[in-house]
Amino acid sequence: MKKRVYLTYTQELIPEPLLYECNKKFNLVTNIRQASISAEIGIVALELDGDEDEIQRAITFFSEKGVKVEPIELDIIE
Repeated sequence: MKKRVYLTYTQELIPEPLLYECNKKFNLVTNIRQASISAEIGIVALELDGDEDEIQRAITFFSEKGVKVEPIELDIIE
């Protein structure tokens, strides 16, 4: 299964290696499709590929770390 989401990081979370942690914790393939990072905010369009339960666990992981997770409409990244 593939799921595409936007991750929005606050200024405090930008230096944290959350994508690395996600790759180590969960049996998923992550693919950064788009990203915009500034000193104040980080926005990443991320594709998660793997088992549905692992994808949900990864989304929960990001949310619990304080990252805003939003589905990409129709899972389309332009």
